[in-house]
Amino acid sequence: MNEINQNATKTHTDGKPPLTLTQAAIAKIKSMMAKEGKEGYALRVGVTTGGCAGLSYDLRFQKSPYDNDTVFQQGDLQVLINPESLTFLNGIEIDYVDTLKESGFKYRNPNAKSSCGCGTSFS
Repeated sequence: MNEINQNATKTHTDGKPPLTLTQAAIAKIKSMMAKEGKEGYALRVGVTTGGCAGLSYDLRFQKSPYDNDTVFQQGDLQVLINPESLTFLNGIEIDYVDTLKESGFKYRNPNAKSSCGCGTSFS
């Protein structure tokens, strides 16, 4: 990280990261980065309005953090969260499953009051 972005690095007051990625999720994200030629990028985790329950999770790759981002490491993956999404993502666990019945990222969010059947939308 450069000097400007070091000021953006934040964790909870208890020193824990705001969210957790399982090893399966990290492995899938790293695989996707390699496939897309985005090695060395960070994972931006956010929340957007929309979806059948009102809010949706947003995952994307980004070269470097913005000044007001919360930035932390999960394994060898740098994770970025903007301040607006942080409240909704605090304490969430992101997993990746690949079975005969389902394949994709799974979100276990203790802040969600409800979620829809697709698993990527919540309120």
